[in-house]
Amino acid sequence: MEQQTMPKLPQHRSGPSFISQVIFASRWLQVPIYLGLIVVQGIYAYKFIKSLWDLLTNLNELDSNAIMLAVLNLIDVVMIANLLVMVIVGGYEIFVSRLNTEDHPDEPEWLDHVNASVLKVKLSMSIISISSIHMLQTFVNVTNTPEKTMMWQLLLHLGFLLSAIAMAYTDKILYSTSHKSH
Repeated sequence: MEQQTMPKLPQHRSGPSFISQVIFASRWLQVPIYLGLIVVQGIYAYKFIKSLWDLLTNLNELDSNAIMLAVLNLIDVVMIANLLVMVIVGGYEIFVSRLNTEDHPDEPEWLDHVNASVLKVKLSMSIISISSIHMLQTFVNVTNTPEKTMMWQLLLHLGFLLSAIAMAYTDKILYSTSHKSH
């Protein structure tokens, strides 16, 4: 009886294929996007300085509600700038390349354990915080805000909250499921 031999399967090279290399290198196409967000951050820095200057130069003419609205506007700009930092630094670190900031005294604490899930939760919390500032601005300025506008802002804020809770719950389910199987 003749012994049949199995046909040989094609051997894979040990290195990545050209297509794999192109796909992996395509992550660098995000660099102009992150650089653009840095430009946007500069715009917010300008907006902050301009708003602060306007507050300082008009301080004598403003009542306490106007000052509170101006301060809330400044806080809003700061929170959006913080959101931009998280997206720029975290996104680059996750999706493009390591920043190699180990042992740098200014390295953010959260950068040590950043991943897509952590970044998503941090972004959700920032969006909710920004929305909260907008809600507070609306209620401080309640006499000048139409009721319909307040209703829509409240509904959007509740939508952000529900979305964040749903994402956190989904992450919890995925995280506990993926770690039980190991």
